[in-house]
Amino acid sequence: MLKRILPLLCFFLTVQTLYAQTTAQKIDTLLYAYHDQHQFSGTALVAVHGQILIDKAYGSANVNEHIPNTTNSQYQLASITKTFTSTLILKLAELHQLSLDDHISKFYPAYPHGDSITIRQLLSHTSGIFNYTRLDRDLWHPEQPATEEKMIALFKDKPLDFSPGTGWNYSNSGYSMLGYIVHKATGIPWEAAVRKYIFKPAGMQHSGFDFAHLQSNNRTIGYVADSLNDYTKISPLVDSSVSFSAGAIYSTTGDLYRFHQALQQNRVISAQSIALATTQVKNHYGFGWEIDSLFGHKAVMHSGGIFGFRSQLLRVPEDDICIILLSNTETPALNGIAKSILAACYQQPYYIPTKKVAVKLSEDILKKYTGMYKITAQSLLVELKLENGQLVAYPDKGPRSPMSAADNTHFFLDNEAGFDIEFVTDNNGNATAMRITRNGETRVAPKQ
Repeated sequence: MLKRILPLLCFFLTVQTLYAQTTAQKIDTLLYAYHDQHQFSGTALVAVHGQILIDKAYGSANVNEHIPNTTNSQYQLASITKTFTSTLILKLAELHQLSLDDHISKFYPAYPHGDSITIRQLLSHTSGIFNYTRLDRDLWHPEQPATEEKMIALFKDKPLDFSPGTGWNYSNSGYSMLGYIVHKATGIPWEAAVRKYIFKPAGMQHSGFDFAHLQSNNRTIGYVADSLNDYTKISPLVDSSVSFSAGAIYSTTGDLYRFHQALQQNRVISAQSIALATTQVKNHYGFGWEIDSLFGHKAVMHSGGIFGFRSQLLRVPEDDICIILLSNTETPALNGIAKSILAACYQQPYYIPTKKVAVKLSEDILKKYTGMYKITAQSLLVELKLENGQLVAYPDKGPRSPMSAADNTHFFLDNEAGFDIEFVTDNNGNATAMRITRNGETRVAPKQ
């Protein structure tokens, strides 16, 4: 019997080793392709079934001093912080220090509409509380320290976006309220509670909150794109008292993997709490997690964006898959990269960006493409304008994006790798629709 089992075991181990090696090589090639397109500078960690396939750094932690990123580099997580805040709230609910059905008024009796907004709604972005980051920056001064009173004053008297529980709108204000409620419920600051109930049991020794004043050789510098779309301009930093429980945590890929392992092993919160957090409430969002089905598997994830930094954490709990991307540039590509990495893990096709060369087209051709287009799947309107001999896209939700021509009908975005546009035209060359392909996923936008 043993003689028959040993060859099978050896075969299984060989197949597993080959899978790990080939998948790791694919992921490394993918990440280098994005790095070469100036769309990824940072650190990546990918693990499948408890085996780390990639733990590698790309690009510079400090461009001017030619200091490379490393696997120990520390980055701002931005909104991945919300995953920690939601985990902490669920832990406190397990300890009966608060209830998900508690109203804001229990902790802040004078808060407007406090009797109708619950902790559960704050967690799921269904409270209707105005998101203060929609205000002009001059009104909330992100680089300056702020008190709890000052931050709450930014949104408490604003009209609700909708009646609590009836809609969905991403709200940093709601998650800031959760951090303030933690202090009221426990008597200890939110930061201390995160350290006690999450960082310590998960073994996260390289994570913290006040990134602006962090004294560490592993601290990275965040960059924004210059006029040439190269990430060499140093970004300002948001003070941790402003981003707070909605976005103040900094960490490493290794520490985030330890967080993933702690969740997998129910060492921070129970399996029941994890199931609650990763169940959709509205708009593919649970409690601090975005939820989707990718390649036939339930994936839970969260992204983060703050001045100079972008982050992505994607997990498939049933297969113990964890994909962590931390970047010290404001790259828009992390979500697409993470999904391509997941495709590689499941041996599915994925997009690899290639260098594109722009050609000059006459304004007579470009004028035929101007106008309004609608991406039906996203209910998104995009207007194309002709500016100084170049097409420029103006989505109603998003930044201005210059477009360059690869040929007469194929274009690409100057500021985002993996974003290609093909114009569908009539017999006269006038556009009737755009085919928009982003990181391998194609959507059609008819001209309005």
